[in-house]
Amino acid sequence: MSLLRAVRTASLALVLAAGAAAVRAEPVERTADGLRLGGELVRAGDLKDGVVLLVHGTLAHHRMELMQALQAALKERGLSSLAVTLSLGLDARTGMYDCAQPHRHRHTDAVAEIAGWVEWLKGQGAGPVTLLGHSRGGNQTARYLAGTPDAAVVRAVLLTPATGEPPDNREAVLAPAAGKPDDASVEVPALLYCGPGMATAGAVRSYYADDPRHDTLSLVGGIRVPLLLIGASNDTVTPKLVPRLAEVRGKPGVRTVVIDGADHFFRDLAAEDAVDAVAAFVKEAR
Repeated sequence: MSLLRAVRTASLALVLAAGAAAVRAEPVERTADGLRLGGELVRAGDLKDGVVLLVHGTLAHHRMELMQALQAALKERGLSSLAVTLSLGLDARTGMYDCAQPHRHRHTDAVAEIAGWVEWLKGQGAGPVTLLGHSRGGNQTARYLAGTPDAAVVRAVLLTPATGEPPDNREAVLAPAAGKPDDASVEVPALLYCGPGMATAGAVRSYYADDPRHDTLSLVGGIRVPLLLIGASNDTVTPKLVPRLAEVRGKPGVRTVVIDGADHFFRDLAAEDAVDAVAAFVKEAR
């Protein structure tokens, strides 16, 4: 290991051990539809120079290890960032989603929340916004981008984004919601990473219905900002992504990178390698 990588490893370990205070993270909050939504802003300079907006994956939150590692590494490279927690229909949600709660959230709810955070950044005087979505958050970010994104968003990074393979239990989960109105409450054998519980029929269909847009790569053609897709060679959560990157490689405005030795969550030095690619992408496009 080179001296530089050794120093980076030690630095990352210290940041994660000390928590957000080590990178002077500022808790932030906004309200939407009667719900309080939170996040943490890490400044590497003046916000007018640009901000990376981070969106987490399935049922996760902005203080998960990956989000903290990305924010620390981005600051080291002179990039400010805002990591946010999607509400998933809960007020002031923190930590992983509580599976004891009924599932009323929908996959596409995130699109409006991403739009709201972009608007919030603009209100703080932030300059160009780079969106970075991980896993399911990568698909939700791509859906926002394929719609009518704010002009403040000038580029995007999708980190091991979801590729939409249907889960083995799909039909069993969909069955209780069949023919029910979206707001009907049904008992399901599982939903996402949660076991048996209650959910609205609309929530069930949003995650499990046959929808080609669950495949993030199907959305790439509709994204009109420069796009960086980052895969991980040892990804067992979205294992089909890396071999499928050839489908979009070479398309105008699209760049692909595979981090060798990384898993789906870019543990340890893999997060540093991913952020090296992100920083080069952001600074090259400035």
